[in-house]
Amino acid sequence: MSPVVVLLSGGLDSAVTLAAALRGDHARSAPREAFALSIDYGQRHRHELTAAQRVARQLGAREHRTVRIDLRAFGGSALTADIDVPKDRPAHDIARGVPITYVPARNLIFLSLATAWAEVLGAQEVHVGVNAVDYSGYPDCRREFIDSFQRTANLATQAGTEGRAIRIVTPLIDLSKADIIRLGHECRADLSLTHSCYDPVIRNDHVLACGRCDSCAIRREGFRAAGVPDPTEYAGA
Repeated sequence: MSPVVVLLSGGLDSAVTLAAALRGDHARSAPREAFALSIDYGQRHRHELTAAQRVARQLGAREHRTVRIDLRAFGGSALTADIDVPKDRPAHDIARGVPITYVPARNLIFLSLATAWAEVLGAQEVHVGVNAVDYSGYPDCRREFIDSFQRTANLATQAGTEGRAIRIVTPLIDLSKADIIRLGHECRADLSLTHSCYDPVIRNDHVLACGRCDSCAIRREGFRAAGVPDPTEYAGA
């Protein structure tokens, strides 16, 4: 099986991306061998890293590694600094502008790390679960960025300059959240293992989603639109 690297945050989108990579597609005779990469960047919702471990185990990743960096050194985001996570925003506000939960250059950094591991493994694909339909204003989830990064990566790596180009694969980029959830079920991903909340509530050592941040709102509406029961445990539900 040909190896691929999959960025795995522990959230819904990255879990479905890993599941789809492991399943393979109709153009291939066999599924891929997936190497999952998580990044501990000092995020306040660190419970997603535990979720990533669960997801990688459930789906059968060949290997799962977590790389530690500290983006709190720069801050500038509600996820890496002492800034309140927005709550209870209406849908039209969520879809407008770049939110304070944007982490400066996060996907630029993550994709660089994933590309480095792919080059070491001899993998020619890096899979990432960015989504441009309901990407909530994040500029580093757009197709234009992905295409630009792929060109740059193949100029900057030995693999790229020697004709073994690395491709950035974005299987979810044109899907709605409901479509992503349906794909997850089709690929047998246990979405109850995933964690999406930006500001989780800890109650009796149990992690609950706040149910009020942008990520919770998008997730909840996605399950509703997909007609699939939402397995998420929300605080106050």
